[in-house]
Amino acid sequence: MATAWRVAVALMAMLTAGGCGGVATRASRSETTAASAPRSPTSTAAGASSTAAGSTLAGLRLTSPAFPPGGAIPSRYTCDGADSVLPVRWSGVPSSVRELVLVMRDPDAPTANFVHWAVAGIRPGVAGIGAGPLPPGAVQGRNSFGTLGYRGPCPPRGGRPHQYVLTLSALSSSSMLKTGFSADQLRTAAVALGTLIGSYGRR
Repeated sequence: MATAWRVAVALMAMLTAGGCGGVATRASRSETTAASAPRSPTSTAAGASSTAAGSTLAGLRLTSPAFPPGGAIPSRYTCDGADSVLPVRWSGVPSSVRELVLVMRDPDAPTANFVHWAVAGIRPGVAGIGAGPLPPGAVQGRNSFGTLGYRGPCPPRGGRPHQYVLTLSALSSSSMLKTGFSADQLRTAAVALGTLIGSYGRR
């Protein structure tokens, strides 16, 4: 119940206050000891409906072929495996959208909304991201480990599984973000929002 409550709080923060291509290197530190996470991006998106697995606004749907909504994230996409980029897919992008921004956070980390992945500049015609180069025009932001691109789940060993919230924001204008941006720089209002939640724990 506590985890679900924390995830709900994180989603509300993304909705009211604001809100990685190739294989990244293995995480050298857990989320407990890494750098402090940026605050939630400022992005207004009213009227979203939410569940324990995610939320949608204006029909935008975010999924992953690697795990079902609310399911466990396979170890290959974490610091215990190859730390491969988590594949994601989406649909229902409104015709008015100019740009998509994807952010992956851990609201269960000691520093709330710890950022694992941030990608901006995704063109509206793109339907997903996986292994390999980013789509043309897309740029990667800096995660809370202090590196560029994707760093997978790496919660402390022996604790309860952490929940990981992926948020796809559909913007009506360009964010103008550049490579190395931080997630708290997102200021453009979202006309649609999709979320996907997965979990991961370490023994």
